[in-house]
Amino acid sequence: MKSIYLILDMQNDLVHADGPNGKSPLGEQVRGRRVLENTAAALKKARDAGIAVGFVRVGFSPDYHECPRSSPVFSGAPKAGIYKLGTWGTEIHPSLAQQPGDVQVTKHRVSPFYSTTLMAQLRAAGIERIYCSGVSTQAVVQATVRDGHDRDFDMVLLEDCCCAHSEEEHRNSMGSVARFCRVTTSADVNFAA
Repeated sequence: MKSIYLILDMQNDLVHADGPNGKSPLGEQVRGRRVLENTAAALKKARDAGIAVGFVRVGFSPDYHECPRSSPVFSGAPKAGIYKLGTWGTEIHPSLAQQPGDVQVTKHRVSPFYSTTLMAQLRAAGIERIYCSGVSTQAVVQATVRDGHDRDFDMVLLEDCCCAHSEEEHRNSMGSVARFCRVTTSADVNFAA
């Protein structure tokens, strides 16, 4: 079964210690749960196993014309100056080395499947199984697992490579999404299986 490891929203605006969320509860969870280190370890295992790798980021044009003004999630982005494409904030964290040929997806909503090229890229590559992880558990991770499930992909979630704004929020999200995927960790995942 052809597989891909999708790394979700691990961009500087959200996970870098020097980014806008660095000192926030989300930043504390990223560090406390060792999300970057665990994701880097999983990424190495995926590359060693020879499976495809993809990076998803949320981003908007400099004028934010794609940004939904009524969204509780995104409406503050223009004022805060975050998620602006072409800036350091929307670059993938430097500890997660990208390579030529990696799948790249830029999204303007929570789900990486909504109005993006993700499905076309997955179908062209013959992908049937999606391993995924990222930040945050209650947003992009849940959306990816649910949407992937409903598109008939075999979904596998790496729990220790995810976090939310609190441990409780992460646990609640995992409890909700676990019905739609298999759950593993960066230590236990076998990308070659």
